[in-house]
Amino acid sequence: MIKNPIRNALLLAFFVSSFCALGQNKNALKFDSSGEFKIAQFTDTHINMDKNSNLDVYEIVRGVLKKEQPDFVILTGDIVTQANPVKGYDLFAELFSEFEIPWAVVFGNHDSQHDFSRESLAGYLKELPFCLNDDVGGIAGNSNFILPVYGQSSQVSALLYCFDSHSRSTLQPVVDGYGWFDYSQIMWYRDKSAEYSRVNNGKPVPALAFFHIPLPEYTAAWNNKSVAPVGVKNEDECSPDINTGMFAAMLECGDVMGTFVGHDHINDYIGVHYNIALAYGRVSKVMKGADDPLAGGRIIVLKEGRREFDTWIRNMKGTTELQCNWPETFFPKEQ
Repeated sequence: MIKNPIRNALLLAFFVSSFCALGQNKNALKFDSSGEFKIAQFTDTHINMDKNSNLDVYEIVRGVLKKEQPDFVILTGDIVTQANPVKGYDLFAELFSEFEIPWAVVFGNHDSQHDFSRESLAGYLKELPFCLNDDVGGIAGNSNFILPVYGQSSQVSALLYCFDSHSRSTLQPVVDGYGWFDYSQIMWYRDKSAEYSRVNNGKPVPALAFFHIPLPEYTAAWNNKSVAPVGVKNEDECSPDINTGMFAAMLECGDVMGTFVGHDHINDYIGVHYNIALAYGRVSKVMKGADDPLAGGRIIVLKEGRREFDTWIRNMKGTTELQCNWPETFFPKEQ
């Protein structure tokens, strides 16, 4: 295939201009001078001010931010579950503004169980300071967007795919359980992945994906006999009963190194299925069971120009847990 440097340069300029126009206090995400980009994932906070429930989450998050000083925060669903979520999200906006950290939200199954529709909440979040939510529209769900991470020479060096994994089955009573990715989302992902690869001289751009409900393939990752997971599984994976092929699309596109979810509060493992890391965050609200994971957040550090990331849990007591590296922890280099 004949390469066209002018066309590639124009496409790159288009992507840069599209994603840099993020509004006031919404700067583009960038690797630091050492070639690292640190993400903090918080999940399943279930804040309900009407019931005075889980309000200590804000201080838990604050403590992790002080320890880790991340470049970006992602909230992976079931965040504010009261009738009117505005005040709860306003407090998150104040907290992240205090630290001047950009942040984003993908919706969980409980984020549409209040007076705000998903569409209304998506519109509200877009206007909050430092929030990078920018739902693409035209496909199923209301928290679908891509956040590029730029390298030292202003090229797109990594991608953060953000997806709405929906709520409940739309085929009840025939199919019960949780929602699944719609084909429109899978096609949108495939198209965008291919576009970024074309701009990158035909090479997939290293990427992570964030959503709420675990893919059905998570069970296979935990049961992988060849590559042991890191972390715990204290409950069965609550995945959808219908598999529409998002994992297969990621495998075929070749860009996604790992996916990061919430939903199952007392699971925090990272496992491997067909060379993709399938990971949970750490529940960020305080659980009641003596053996339940200690509330906190998952930290992920991307490395510019490499298909690699470090990850660990920072719990509410400030302790580091489950530190590992993708892929070396799971596929050690031969000595």
